Amino acid sequence: MQARESVNPKASTERIAGTEPKASAGPQSGAAPGAFGVVVIGRNEGKRLITCLGSVSGAAAVVYVDSNSSDGSVAAARALGADVVELDLAIPFTAARARNAGFARLLAMQPDVAYVQFVDGDCELAVTWPEAATAFLAANGDAAAVCGRLRERYPERSVYNWLCDREWDRPTGEVRAFAGNVMIRAAALRSVGLYREDVIAAEEDELCVRLRQANWRIWRLADEMALHDAAMLHFGQWWRRTQRAGYAFAQGAHLHGAPPERHFVRETRRALVWGILLPLAAIIATIALPRFGWIAWLVYPLQLARLGINNPGSPSERMRLAFFQLLARFPEGLGLAMFRYDRLLHRRPQLIEHKQIPTSRNA
Repeated sequence: MQARESVNPKASTERIAGTEPKASAGPQSGAAPGAFGVVVIGRNEGKRLITCLGSVSGAAAVVYVDSNSSDGSVAAARALGADVVELDLAIPFTAARARNAGFARLLAMQPDVAYVQFVDGDCELAVTWPEAATAFLAANGDAAAVCGRLRERYPERSVYNWLCDREWDRPTGEVRAFAGNVMIRAAALRSVGLYREDVIAAEEDELCVRLRQANWRIWRLADEMALHDAAMLHFGQWWRRTQRAGYAFAQGAHLHGAPPERHFVRETRRALVWGILLPLAAIIATIALPRFGWIAWLVYPLQLARLGINNPGSPSERMRLAFFQLLARFPEGLGLAMFRYDRLLHRRPQLIEHKQIPTSRNA
């Protein structure tokens, strides 16, 4: 089967680096039944990418997809033996597009590969994870994908890294969706048309909707899967990342919000109410009733207290998490508005960047 670059079949526009056979992190030919390949995506990940590629041993093939890095990532990946795909600059970057390009290249190299491990370039795969994941998929024929425990590498470096670590800590068992790091059955991914390339965030959730609609199942194991290095040290990074999440909620609800799926409908409504409608109502009340209108703002400290009571952890952790949960509604609301504005102007969604280019200090 010829690999497709996107959900809608089209000729590939990516530049595939390297036309001659080369050494790789694993064997490049003769994939045995049940063998897995690896697709790593990244942009300006610096030393994180080197760590990532060093952790993906045992694969039938390793493909690195680069989104116009300026930090030497392409050269570093080639030096480590990965097959490199450089995305065409003329087409807007998305993680979905990068994963599809990597998957297409992997199939060209290993047409019979059974499973593909997708890894973000800022992550380090656990040594024991590939064996646990492939064994689970081999034993469960209706399982499309399996993920495990993702941990933040440096949660102590910033509250934003700590929030990521809390985000990664999710229940195990059968789940509705996975994130960027996941082992997927190649046949399942091909059967639903790959990732949707115009989804700029939470593209994994959108894919999972289609997988579940096709009667595939998704699982999260208790096994350690990877370490993630968010390197999110500034408030602006957290704000843009959360704004992107709001955009993803709106886009997901637009695509799959109808019953019975109701994809991201609750999240969209929550951001709309707390991030847009209530602030507007409180501002109007304050202007219309200067002496009493300020009372409307009390809904926020009351909500903060409610969230703090319901969150797990120590009292300080509960309140810290509650504060950012409530604050997140504002950038999420902004993301909703951006999506609606793009729809109004018939503009293609554009990636909302939140990472900074690594330097010698933060790479």
